[in-house]
Amino acid sequence: MHHILIGGIVTASLVAALFFFRFWRGTHDRFFLLFALSFLIDGVNRAILPFLVGTDEDTPLYYLVRLICYGLILAAIILKNRDRSGPR
Repeated sequence: MHHILIGGIVTASLVAALFFFRFWRGTHDRFFLLFALSFLIDGVNRAILPFLVGTDEDTPLYYLVRLICYGLILAAIILKNRDRSGPR
């Protein structure tokens, strides 16, 4: 059952990445690009890392990759808000 849930999470992450890549292609807004990269990294991480490290998610490598993903999302939000706060 655990593998089925992981497969669903991987699929959802990769679909979200494709969704944001599609919007990035149309707008060339780096907000969508950073979100797409974050979901792509998360999907690949959840697909490959259990085979390399194991299913024990208490290892620091899992948290490092998730920190990078969430950092990209945070950077996208900060950069988007900074672009709007300029002089008008």
